[in-house]
Amino acid sequence: MTHTAYPPARQRLQRSELAVPGSSPGMFDKAANSDVDYVFLDLEDAVAPGDKVQARKNIIQALHDIDWRGKGKTISIRINSLDTHYMYRDVVDLVEQAGDKIDTLLIPKAGVAADIYMVDAMLTQIEAAKGFTNKIGIEALIEITLGMANVHEIARASSRMEALHFGVADYAASCRARTTNIGGLNPDYLGDQWHHGLSQMLVACRAYGIRPIDGPFGDFNDPEGYMDAARRAAALGYEGKWAIHPSQIELANDVFSPPVKEVEHANAVLVALKEAAFQGKGAAQLNGRMIDAASAKMAENIVNTDAAIQAKK
Repeated sequence: MTHTAYPPARQRLQRSELAVPGSSPGMFDKAANSDVDYVFLDLEDAVAPGDKVQARKNIIQALHDIDWRGKGKTISIRINSLDTHYMYRDVVDLVEQAGDKIDTLLIPKAGVAADIYMVDAMLTQIEAAKGFTNKIGIEALIEITLGMANVHEIARASSRMEALHFGVADYAASCRARTTNIGGLNPDYLGDQWHHGLSQMLVACRAYGIRPIDGPFGDFNDPEGYMDAARRAAALGYEGKWAIHPSQIELANDVFSPPVKEVEHANAVLVALKEAAFQGKGAAQLNGRMIDAASAKMAENIVNTDAAIQAKK
């Protein structure tokens, strides 16, 4: 085992993440009272330029009016990208006026590590000036080719970094991929055309102790297509997926929750290895298969996820 290791970021349950436009305050209460794990209130793509300022005000008001954490929600805000003039005011107004209510800021279209540093520096100064004791986390969207090319540097750019999200829509556009269905597959490509990007981002996340989250699936009238995409991400090791429509929340929660039989098997693995260790053995057999220390790590991942889910109920 290498002596170089990165401690894991703060762990949060993030099976499902509902995107809610900041320009649609009528949707806020519904989001807060839904079964979703994570809510991100959006100031970027879902908000028209003429509505940006009002959307920011709506979100600040909602952060004060709704007890998001009390309702079991992690609350994140997607700010505007760094190449716009909206971004600095997003950070300043949100954090100065409601920083103690925010869990994370989501940075769109991250391209280089310096993008993360800029937001980190702003957060550090505002928190110090306001005397906030909570440290706001940072998440970033990998949705342009420059970001994917620098994904490892972005993943380790800040101690605030908690998660990376795979933004398949802008990523497809950045790659000039021939597809128009957000998160869908082109039948001319034999396999999953997003697999390489998903896998590359996953490795960066796991190497540096942060959560990998899959992004949107645009056709909310295609639940099977959503489930297929979610299952592929879960199989790789992703912890959750966006929901752009409330109907997708239950689908994501289902896919990213380990089944009862899987949890039972994981617990059996841990028991068998504990008994083997008591007998001075480093490995054991369970149901005709060899299990060892690596098996224990895989089992612990499942058991810990299940524990977080049960704690939320």
